[in-house]
Amino acid sequence: MQTAAANLTRPAWLPEHLPELDGLRGLAILAVLFFHNSQRLAGTWLVTPAAFGWSGVELFFVLSGFLITSVLLRGQPQHYFRNFYARRALRIWPLYYLLLALCYGTSGWLLSRAAADHYSWFAIATQLLFLQNLVHIPLTGSLVPTWSLAIEEQYYLAWAPIVRFLRRPWQMAVILIATLAAMPWMRLHLGNSLAPLNTLVHLDSIAFGSLLALGLFSLRTPRRIWLALGIAATLIGFVVSYFFAVGTVYYGTTLGLGFAGVVLTAITATGARNPLFALLRRGPLPFYGRISYGLYLCHIPLFIWMGGIDGHIDALAAGRSHSVQIATNLAVFAIRIAAATALATLLWHGLEKQILKLKKYFPSR
Repeated sequence: MQTAAANLTRPAWLPEHLPELDGLRGLAILAVLFFHNSQRLAGTWLVTPAAFGWSGVELFFVLSGFLITSVLLRGQPQHYFRNFYARRALRIWPLYYLLLALCYGTSGWLLSRAAADHYSWFAIATQLLFLQNLVHIPLTGSLVPTWSLAIEEQYYLAWAPIVRFLRRPWQMAVILIATLAAMPWMRLHLGNSLAPLNTLVHLDSIAFGSLLALGLFSLRTPRRIWLALGIAATLIGFVVSYFFAVGTVYYGTTLGLGFAGVVLTAITATGARNPLFALLRRGPLPFYGRISYGLYLCHIPLFIWMGGIDGHIDALAAGRSHSVQIATNLAVFAIRIAAATALATLLWHGLEKQILKLKKYFPSR
């Protein structure tokens, strides 16, 4: 059986690798790091953008939806599922299960409060099977970031067969658009009965990313039109989010639209010679993009482990002037970021990069 992807081709202007997306991934992980250090940024201008750093996860979702759907659309029917799921497992599982082993092997220390809730067989099973975001067991300590991994794993478990067996791109588009339309309704009517981060109320951004890939591969729309759509989606999504949708069931949808516009703009403007896109292609942002997965999983356990160091530094500033305390907080913040960067770099070169070499046995196309 042929897949719908058999009739889809990558646009001639779209290169195989998009370095700007590495930069966006780096921006997303730095936003998350700033958010988890927002208390240390109090009293500085950084505290305001840090308060919105949680939205970096939504940018991750859009990027993941676009990149993984692009892979699925070009996948060959032979060994389609084996190759796709094997590649996903090589990317996600090793570091994830290492984190679980570390958390459960330290007598609850890295699980923070309510650790006892995580030691039931039910709770452990949900973690092992990426179902932790579907139950009302609070994620605490080092397990906090894993909710987003659960959403991605559940999404692609369902999305890959849809891409494989549907014959027409418009059929996939209908499913994605219906999903986007259903999200506000689900949040309004089922939000109180579901866990706060349940997949059924949190698919906006990843669906937008998938829709981007489907549109770019199936529509022969000129590049300049895509660029205009990306800029328009960015402006509309963020303006509506900020001024109208905050606190409503539409916030996730409008925010996802804004980030989808950012990603689409970066895709269609790839290679552009201006300072903004140069920052996305070269320097710290793409570097952080490469180590983003390890950084995402390791930064909270590292910060917990460094708690004693933080306390010692805070004690030195106790009773000092407000400016000294701000400087102390910034010093702690800088030490945390430097240590997390070093650990994630070590994990990338020593573990992730080596395991990803096995992907050659599971070609994506």
